[in-house]
Amino acid sequence: MVVLEHVLETATDPDDPLLIRFVAAQPAAGLAHQLTEITRVWRAEAPGMTGTGLALALATARSLPRTQPAQVVVSGPLSASLPTRLTSEVAVEVIRSASTSLLIASFAAHGAREVVAEIGRAVDRGVSVDLLLEESTQSSAAFVALPGEVRVWHRVGASGVLHAKLVAADRHTALLGSANLTDRALSDNIELGVVLRDPYVVEPLVDHFHWLVAPENKVMRLA
Repeated sequence: MVVLEHVLETATDPDDPLLIRFVAAQPAAGLAHQLTEITRVWRAEAPGMTGTGLALALATARSLPRTQPAQVVVSGPLSASLPTRLTSEVAVEVIRSASTSLLIASFAAHGAREVVAEIGRAVDRGVSVDLLLEESTQSSAAFVALPGEVRVWHRVGASGVLHAKLVAADRHTALLGSANLTDRALSDNIELGVVLRDPYVVEPLVDHFHWLVAPENKVMRLA
């Protein structure tokens, strides 16, 4: 890509002989065709653009961070059908990746000592923690050993329950799935989830939960 950018910087237009020779000389399978398609689109849609401008556009695209694909996680028996990882392992990993904030939601919570311990270590390193928990399941009891600065939120009113399951680290990584924060759900039950490592997806998700706990919206209250 860098070599192509250098060639484009010297090209005056898509029909520049130097560029045409460069494209034709590419030995990699399919590369010459792809480069020919680039010059075709350049000629058809932006004939006034200079090679320098196109090179700058390619360099900008190359510098953008590449998002990682979503990763499937499961609890219960593992098969060879999907490249999966256990929910318990991934939940701890996501918590460990937080440097500023953790946002965790669960309908039920019981045991899950490894997860609770990892949340405590996050607090020790200065991470701000918000736990959104369903009050009717007494889920907050699982976290009584955590430091007092951990904020626990319950839903206001009785119209429905908090049924979401979420572990979000900062604004970059989120674990979503069917598993509650219980020993059986994280390891033994048949559960399914996904890890998102795309900030463009995770950020609005975190913003939504921040909206839920904003006092003026009267959806959640501090326990």
